[in-house]
Amino acid sequence: MVRFADRVRGVDPAEVAAHGVSAFEGGKLAAVLSLFALLMSGYSLWETSLKQADVQIFVPPVIQYAAPYQNSNFEMIAVPVTLTNEGARTATILSMQLAVTDPRTKQTKHFYAADFGRWTMERTRTGAYEPFAPLSLAGRSSRTEQVLFYTRGDDQKPNQLIEAVGQYSFELIFDVAEGNAKPTVKFDRSLLFYDARAFNDRTLPMYSADWQSASNTKRD
Repeated sequence: MVRFADRVRGVDPAEVAAHGVSAFEGGKLAAVLSLFALLMSGYSLWETSLKQADVQIFVPPVIQYAAPYQNSNFEMIAVPVTLTNEGARTATILSMQLAVTDPRTKQTKHFYAADFGRWTMERTRTGAYEPFAPLSLAGRSSRTEQVLFYTRGDDQKPNQLIEAVGQYSFELIFDVAEGNAKPTVKFDRSLLFYDARAFNDRTLPMYSADWQSASNTKRD
């Protein structure tokens, strides 16, 4: 029978130390991997379920304008908008407001979102539009709508703001149910020609000087 002392003498201390270090290192690595997995799980939960709604708005280089009724305060501005929700929670767009300023006269006129669709005089006569209603935007989703903005009833001056060739300034404000922030997009568009007869069957385009879209996102 091998005595205990003999077994002890037969053990290499360096080998014992190496096994101890290996076990310690393995346990530390397992702990690090477990912590990493926990962090990734938490991040995934935040991104897919908990991250608050984050609405981004994009306006293309061309919008449309019409003032079909002579000697009237009524003006129509059609703005195609793309809405994206970068958050995980649903966002609800309650309303949209549009302010238009003539830089030459410093006059500003206010508009409200009234309808969706492509504006024509014939469709206006028949009422063939989808009325504006609050928009629900699911997390990680987007949608594009052409929004028709009409003159607000309480904004009677100036009688007609856009009636001359030139550049005009726009400010588009969104009222979002989630949070106190109101996403805002500012942009300029130019009317290159004006002919009121065009409004009998179509609209007049207004263009971006640099042919770039506008958005509420910050650019470097």
